[in-house]
Amino acid sequence: MDSRKHKIFAIIGTRPDAIKMAPVIKALEQIDDLEPIVIATAQHRQMLDQVLSAFELRVHYDLNIMKEGQDLDYITIESLKGLGRLMDEEKPSMVVVQGDTTTSFVGGLAAFYRNIPVAHVEAGLRTGDLRQPFPEEANRRLLDAISELLFPPTEKALKNLLNEGIDPKKCTVTGNTAIDALLWMVSKAHKISDPELEKVASDPEKKLILVTAHRRESFGKPLEEFVDALKELAERFDNINIVYPVHMNPNVNNVVREKLTGIKGIYLPKPLDYPDFVALMSKAYLILTDSGGIQEEAPALGIPVLVLRQVTERPEGVEAGAAKVVGMNKKKIVEETERLLTDPNEYRKMAKKRFIYGDGKAGKRIVKRILDYLQK
Repeated sequence: MDSRKHKIFAIIGTRPDAIKMAPVIKALEQIDDLEPIVIATAQHRQMLDQVLSAFELRVHYDLNIMKEGQDLDYITIESLKGLGRLMDEEKPSMVVVQGDTTTSFVGGLAAFYRNIPVAHVEAGLRTGDLRQPFPEEANRRLLDAISELLFPPTEKALKNLLNEGIDPKKCTVTGNTAIDALLWMVSKAHKISDPELEKVASDPEKKLILVTAHRRESFGKPLEEFVDALKELAERFDNINIVYPVHMNPNVNNVVREKLTGIKGIYLPKPLDYPDFVALMSKAYLILTDSGGIQEEAPALGIPVLVLRQVTERPEGVEAGAAKVVGMNKKKIVEETERLLTDPNEYRKMAKKRFIYGDGKAGKRIVKRILDYLQK
């Protein structure tokens, strides 16, 4: 490694981390004065590896911490030990983390303990409730407090930071790197690799409803109520296909497969790699999700979103009319889905292509600000 260059740690642990950091890493690689060093905790092993392959990202150090039955204590402790050791060895000029995963929070914390400046991609998102989502709301608040450079994706996110007393000189509104990644992947015109799933998604007689739901705060009764809503929708509407790639966490996987396996019109593939997921998403009539990233991506594709949370840290989509918050309430989920299936006017209002969260150039803006900071 070239000792004359600024070493930049880019830390990832989950699939969303890798998707949203990929544009930043690619942009870092284009700058002669910077040497990106990609470190994976592998908080989510298989789902992370899929994205690394899709974006052709080289991982320089892999902590490979994932184990069966892991909890937040384990992820935090193992990540902190491994990342701290690497920072002591490599002495990076800056550590870049994204979003609100435990890996990102711990990466920022390890850097802060060593007086290494932290750059936080996707800073400033807030629900105002430390339990929604959990533990992500706390992770991102703590990260923002210890970061030297903050990259809020929107003006609302910037306002959140300023309201908390963050120095505006540390903040740069960039757009969200999720849109960079999405537009790059859409340009590849990838087809779904599973022929059967491609057939289901492309059925001209059926409207495709894409579902993702895996959040920790939904485990137990909320998830069971949501699953019952999907079952009712499938039984009431014979002109829909519901595709729900099921998260591998047993708290999700066991409940979903037990209740929905074998129901006509419901398909439960394993988690898809990113190219396949984007191809599937592009064909969707409607998306039901508790994912933060999909709330950002779907409006750019002109696909309505029903948000399976009590509150969202991405209010821009709701305010623009591209998304509605429905929680995990069976009655509300069924009512809002039925409205979009049966009322063309309501559907048209939501199904407009909108670049609410970015224009595809966030990664370059972030790297320019990092370079400016290091050169001063």
